[in-house]
Amino acid sequence: MPKRKGKPVSFDALVKFFMQNYNIPTKRDVDRLNDRLDRLESLIRALVPRSRLSTAKADVDAAKSATQSVLDLIKQSKDGIGIAAVREQTGFDDKKLRNIIFRLNKMEKIARINRGQYKAVE
Repeated sequence: MPKRKGKPVSFDALVKFFMQNYNIPTKRDVDRLNDRLDRLESLIRALVPRSRLSTAKADVDAAKSATQSVLDLIKQSKDGIGIAAVREQTGFDDKKLRNIIFRLNKMEKIARINRGQYKAVE
């Protein structure tokens, strides 16, 4: 059996070699990332209450006004109005209009005349 040439490689050196070549994070790397995440989370917690309250209130007001504006448009037309006409006059996108129409229909404030045509219920 031929003898090996060179010096023997320790297990620690072998592990270190693989970790460096395959970009495997060490415990120290993971601890650093956890510390950075903790700092970021504490910064986010400090900012969230102020921004969350202001945006939540604005969203509720915006949803009420959008629904009311669509309902007013439908009430103004005696023979009913189509979704395309409502989209042109309000500028809302399709998803928002579908949600508003669905909600108004469920609350029985509007009725469906034909496909895409709605009339206010009196």
